[in-house]
Amino acid sequence: MRFSVLPVALALFNGLAVANPVPDIEPRQAAGLHNAMKAAGKKYFGTAVTVRSDGQENAVLNTKGEFGSLTPENAMKWEAIQPNRGQFNWGPADQHANAATSRGMELRCHTLVWHSQLPGWVANGNWNNQTLQAVMRDHINAVMGRYKGKCTHWDVVNEALNEDGTYRDSVFYRVIGEAFIPIAFRMALAADPTTKLYYNDYNLEYGGAKTQGAIRITKLIQSYGLRIDGVGLQAHMTSESTPTQNTPTPSRAKLAEVLNSFTKLNVDVAYTELDIRMNTPATQQKLKTNADAYARMVGSCMDVKRCVGVTVWGISDKYSWVPGTFPGEGSALLWNDNYQKKPSYTSSLNTIRGQK
Repeated sequence: MRFSVLPVALALFNGLAVANPVPDIEPRQAAGLHNAMKAAGKKYFGTAVTVRSDGQENAVLNTKGEFGSLTPENAMKWEAIQPNRGQFNWGPADQHANAATSRGMELRCHTLVWHSQLPGWVANGNWNNQTLQAVMRDHINAVMGRYKGKCTHWDVVNEALNEDGTYRDSVFYRVIGEAFIPIAFRMALAADPTTKLYYNDYNLEYGGAKTQGAIRITKLIQSYGLRIDGVGLQAHMTSESTPTQNTPTPSRAKLAEVLNSFTKLNVDVAYTELDIRMNTPATQQKLKTNADAYARMVGSCMDVKRCVGVTVWGISDKYSWVPGTFPGEGSALLWNDNYQKKPSYTSSLNTIRGQK
């Protein structure tokens, strides 16, 4: 998805003690979303962030056991990190990497090859197959090389599909064809064979044509004899019918069925950008409905052995991308504008703990 880049401020964000390891406890006893996930046998509960000097947001981020993985919201996207050919802006990306490592969190890196937030010199270049591949290789080698050993996961290719499962029109597809996807995975594997390599997309959660397109992409990569470790389902959902999404969050069983359609291909799955929006203003009933939707999403991951974790796309509604993109919709995250936990937080934690 597309997000505006907020001002970077490091003062209140970094330099804190490394988080304590998760004790060997039962999920129902665990305090914090990440601790509960680890106790239940999963890898992490994470969040996307943009480094900023907001003491309330950082207080939540620094709460031990709440988050175990951090995804830079914008700082590692192509236009942010290489706005001009051969000129790299490492500062914001480095700050986000340090924000994760200083807290003992995993760093989930996002993203290498994407049609959006792509600098004009790439999107509008006069490329042929060979020259565009060289540009891809240089970018992937530079970025993955700098963060080698720090990124536990990389979204190698992001949002390559239309809603009907066909390939999205992009400079990469126009010049190289569908082979740009396995080519990107080959380059990423060569640049850092230690990280987990993912294909990432939205609206895969419903089991329709786009889901089938992502299954096709997974098989395509594998047909080249290449490794794809996982599929990221972004999970930008709604808890009720809205002007931009007629279909609310599916049942827990349906969601698990979709996840398993990927794990059958011998790959992991994860919810990588979870938020669940509603028509605003929020009411108590809408918040309850939203909490139930969160329970279904988180619960489906708990039901699927190879669902490794859940990442929410931000901490608080205060900075959520949703209202600016979908006017009249919002209240999509686990903390409200004042950093109070919402019913969706409680339902998510209780679901991880195996409680109702």
